[in-house]
Amino acid sequence: MKKVCVYCGANPGNKPIFAEVAASVGKMLANADIGLVYGGGAVGLMNTVAQATLDAGGEVIGVIPQALIDLEVGRKDLTQLHVTPDMHTRKAKMAELSDGFIALPGGFGTLDELFEMITWAQLGFHQKPIALVNVEGFYDPLLQMIDHMTASGFVRSQHRGLFVHGTTPTQTLAAMRAWQPIDAAKWLPTTLAAKG
Repeated sequence: MKKVCVYCGANPGNKPIFAEVAASVGKMLANADIGLVYGGGAVGLMNTVAQATLDAGGEVIGVIPQALIDLEVGRKDLTQLHVTPDMHTRKAKMAELSDGFIALPGGFGTLDELFEMITWAQLGFHQKPIALVNVEGFYDPLLQMIDHMTASGFVRSQHRGLFVHGTTPTQTLAAMRAWQPIDAAKWLPTTLAAKG
């Protein structure tokens, strides 16, 4: 992996551990000579992970829509900054630039980006590793919901392996490196697979 996209909150959250883990991820990526791709923001955990990567001498590529630049919430001191016309283009550009994806704690936007990448993997649009840093059980309720969707017949058990998770940044990166792609399209419902 040469570049990893990190999805995380534009807010800092209400526990110091969230910022500590974001900083650890940024430093880890830089030390592993893996470039950071992120949303280009100068706020919240987004800013924390970017600053930590820069401080450790790493490459930071921001991708941000013009509307957020206009609101002055974007950073201008990055290795590269891509300004997009809208959020859809932003997400596609981030995916294009990245060899893998990590989700830190965050809100609606983080989940939107995370699940889009999982869905794309499910449809066979990419075979890149996706991971959650489940710090202090932040993602436990989400993992339980995914298990519930699987048990209820809406997610195939094979698709449960489309992403990995760890409790620390180093454990998460190791899980990403060990992850093996699955032939997700093979496990699509037969009506969808027939159309593909």
